[in-house]
Amino acid sequence: MLREFWETASTTYKVLVFSAMGLLGIGIVLNLMGNSTGNQDLAVASLAVIGAGLVLHIAGIVVRGQAIRKNLKR
Repeated sequence: MLREFWETASTTYKVLVFSAMGLLGIGIVLNLMGNSTGNQDLAVASLAVIGAGLVLHIAGIVVRGQAIRKNLKR
């Protein structure tokens, strides 16, 4: 089922998923760099990047839920 959903998923959903994964990954790397070098400003700034990734992840869940609901009504 997941493979079928991914093949038929909208471009919006795919962009949200990959953007969220990218931002989360970048945020984790920035956090690791900031904490290992003792750069507190970089570590704190990475939290905003991680937060943006989480917001995009939630938006992706909403888009997926709407698509599933629309398909169930048919």
